[in-house]
Amino acid sequence: MPLLDHFHPPLSIEYHWESFHSKWANELVDELNGKLLPKEFFAEVCTHSGSRLEIDAATFERQRPATSSAHNGAAGDSPMLDWASAAPTMVMPATFTDTFEVQVISTEAGPTLVAAIELISPANKDRLEHRRAFAVKCASYLSQGISLILVDIVTNRRANLHDEVVRLLPNGDPYLFPASPLLYATAYRSLRQDQAEQTEVWLAPLAVGNALPVLPLGLTCDLSLPIDLETTYVAACRKLRVI
Repeated sequence: MPLLDHFHPPLSIEYHWESFHSKWANELVDELNGKLLPKEFFAEVCTHSGSRLEIDAATFERQRPATSSAHNGAAGDSPMLDWASAAPTMVMPATFTDTFEVQVISTEAGPTLVAAIELISPANKDRLEHRRAFAVKCASYLSQGISLILVDIVTNRRANLHDEVVRLLPNGDPYLFPASPLLYATAYRSLRQDQAEQTEVWLAPLAVGNALPVLPLGLTCDLSLPIDLETTYVAACRKLRVI
């Protein structure tokens, strides 16, 4: 099935891209947990849009009981409930980036993040500070040896986040994406081989009307999984009645 344009009419009018990204991420998790991952690993979806603090605080307020029984008293009896911090010394501007991410966790030595799949959003490609924040997160993953796949099907913003990521890495300029395509999928696996630390990279330009590739997702130095972007993409389209 050819890749569709989810960010221009008619699809952008009929369907919300956020819903599609979330559904696609869930399809990837189902594929990983149901077919691909060994028993000592599991995958989960991590999504948020905008300010994470505001979203978390809203959820906490809705879930907090109306009264507190911690001290067998009425709400407000606890000194902690009446405590308020002093005014902050300073307030710095912040950037909260969208996240549509699949995380793969190893349970062998406690929950440890070993791999992630990022579905890039329009906000990730928008302003300079958004692009930089997203690139810093990805570069941090790679520097920790966490494998990574980036998938960019956003047609209404022009930026190549692979290039943003490698510019943050040592001697990254020779590894910029040739011709910096508008759409692409990339896979990265960081490892130590022959006493040298290195990051293996797979580059796959994408285009509306073409099929999506299969990319490797590294779990260990010896184990990588085939991530079939086409199959999971088609499943998400069908379940949301995009096709």
